[in-house]
Amino acid sequence: MGSKSGAPKTVAIIGAGLGGLSAAISLAAAGYQVRIFEKNKRVGGKLNVMKREGFTFDMGPSILTLPEVFRNLFRRAGKDFDGLVSIRALDTHWRCFFEDHASIDLTASTDEQKRIFAQLDPELPKRFERFLAYSREQYEIVEKPYLRDGVDTFWGMMRGIGLKRLPHVDGLRSMSATIDHFFEDQHIRDIFRFFVKYIGSSADKAPGFINLLSWVQYGFGLWYVDGGMYAVAEGMTRVLDEMGVEIRCDTEVVSLEREKADCVKGVRLADGMAIDADVVVSNMEVIPAYERLLHLDLQALKPLRRFEPTCSGLIVHLGVDRMYEQLAHHNFLFSTNQTKHFAAVFDKHELPEDPTLYLVAPARTDGAVAPAGHDNLKILPHIPYLSERSTFDEQDYMRLKERVLDKCERMGLTDLRKHIVFEHCWTPYNVRDRYYSNGGSIYGVVTDLRKNYALKAPKRSRICGNLYFVGGSVNPGGGMPMVVLSGMQTADLVRKEHAHD
Repeated sequence: MGSKSGAPKTVAIIGAGLGGLSAAISLAAAGYQVRIFEKNKRVGGKLNVMKREGFTFDMGPSILTLPEVFRNLFRRAGKDFDGLVSIRALDTHWRCFFEDHASIDLTASTDEQKRIFAQLDPELPKRFERFLAYSREQYEIVEKPYLRDGVDTFWGMMRGIGLKRLPHVDGLRSMSATIDHFFEDQHIRDIFRFFVKYIGSSADKAPGFINLLSWVQYGFGLWYVDGGMYAVAEGMTRVLDEMGVEIRCDTEVVSLEREKADCVKGVRLADGMAIDADVVVSNMEVIPAYERLLHLDLQALKPLRRFEPTCSGLIVHLGVDRMYEQLAHHNFLFSTNQTKHFAAVFDKHELPEDPTLYLVAPARTDGAVAPAGHDNLKILPHIPYLSERSTFDEQDYMRLKERVLDKCERMGLTDLRKHIVFEHCWTPYNVRDRYYSNGGSIYGVVTDLRKNYALKAPKRSRICGNLYFVGGSVNPGGGMPMVVLSGMQTADLVRKEHAHD
């Protein structure tokens, strides 16, 4: 469907998550008339914030990687990302704690990292050096087709990699199998396997080339956004405001209006108003969008089954009246059996008995996020998404929360419960209901060697030719830089496919 001759094409964007905001910036910069409709009270999607009793909590992503992706997006609008969003590199990336009282830091400096590893095993620095070279090679092989070009198909990926480099792709074994090849120490194996946290998947199921995530962190750094991660969404909103893009919050899209079976003509809002658009971009995940907005049945959705949701999470926010000095900004409290943990979450769809915990303590870097002398803690174990196989109720999740607190106290956060002055907890039901994510998924579509070879759903609908998708359920996948890339790539696709309308 084309716009009137000489008039800019109109685009309706459903959802103001990072993917939707990225697409809006890119399309507005290209001359499109863009309107964004967001059902929640603020923009950002899962990049959300909560301020209570002097504490500021990042409710969604807590780590910024690949800042150049954000810089490139802002350049499309003629803006300076670093002038609008203040970020700083962290010297200590992660602090890793184990039940046997071992503690291992991951650092920004590879020389320092090798020094730390040498204290554990004189051979470990060489193993790490070889692994990092391998990780960098995997990144460089897939970076152009997957990240820059935004291919959506297996054969497109193969063509993008090319015959010369294809034999070097680690695509026939799992992340875990490759890591076990490089490292013998179980603690080190567990650490590098859990880089899979960035995409909410299992290292025992994700293809080996996903080990490129280690290079993403070591090669490009791990960053903190001053004032909290939500400042990224605020910076993107400011750009859109200056471009004259309308953002309507508290405005839910309830259906897509079709001109004919294979073409949408706009969106319908909860108040009954119809909004015409030449192109519709959905930041709602692909499967929920088809279910909610096009009302497709299970049979019609069958081809999308391979795009299974990632894990969800139990998200615990705690304000405590003391500082736990042993914590770094980003911490992991590891399961005693990582294989069992992955199997529980991703194979059996059970709540793990002994989960690996991601624990964020941002007051280490930014004192403004908590009152003086207090800690602001976010604790996140990965757990199954909501499905017929995982029918847990509120009591099940609260029992898991108690196991999580037990684990924290056992592993060094002495008397944690006694020091809690503020507590907030989200379950997968909250994630699903707030963001309409598939089964309460946190990261979009799971990365699985057998199910989808790490490919997500295509960015253009195969049902309606002028309907497009952005976010973690489409390529290149979950995580802040990835969903921003999806918005940029989808905008480029719209421009290419509708250039002559």
